[in-house]
Amino acid sequence: MSGESALAVADWRQRTHDLYAEVRAEYARDRALAHRTWVAGRDALFRHHPATALLPEDRDGFTGLDVPAYDPDWAFEAELEDAEPAHLDVPTGTDGVVPFDRVGVVRLDGVGSLDVWWLGSYGGGFFVPVKDASAGRPGGTYGGGRYLLDTVKGADLGRVGSRFVLDLNFAYNPSCAYDPEWACPLAPAGNTLRVPVPAGERTFHDEP
Repeated sequence: MSGESALAVADWRQRTHDLYAEVRAEYARDRALAHRTWVAGRDALFRHHPATALLPEDRDGFTGLDVPAYDPDWAFEAELEDAEPAHLDVPTGTDGVVPFDRVGVVRLDGVGSLDVWWLGSYGGGFFVPVKDASAGRPGGTYGGGRYLLDTVKGADLGRVGSRFVLDLNFAYNPSCAYDPEWACPLAPAGNTLRVPVPAGERTFHDEP
């Protein structure tokens, strides 16, 4: 990675942290407003930032990511419950092999359960991917799943007491959904839901 590229990625991550800080402050008062702020902020980053994951041919005419309006039925608060230990080593495009350890599970009422992973490399952090029943289908969500919580990247809506705020309206695609050169951690079996989730970012391109 060149110095210019490193600066761009560092700035992207800082802007992402700043965006989520603004969103968390609004979320406590008005969830729909916080969601609109999140959508507008991400659209601006994808449209203008030099570290955007969009391919050059997708930048011309880009009008925004496909994110439905906020639906409060897909917002949850959940306690971290115990789960059997498990380990994942995930090869990635830029960070080598990234280790994750399962540290628990959260249960979303009427939707299903999701494993909670801890990033075992420098920085640490909670990681919760999610793959729903519409993944890979036309008009559905990205086939490899989306990210719901990734605290090392700043993608975190916070906690209420000891409960995680897990709002599926804020589920977003990994970088590999836009550029196949990326290799991203995808949702394992314990992060796969049996129900379709119409909230959060949809697939960018319908998959073959």
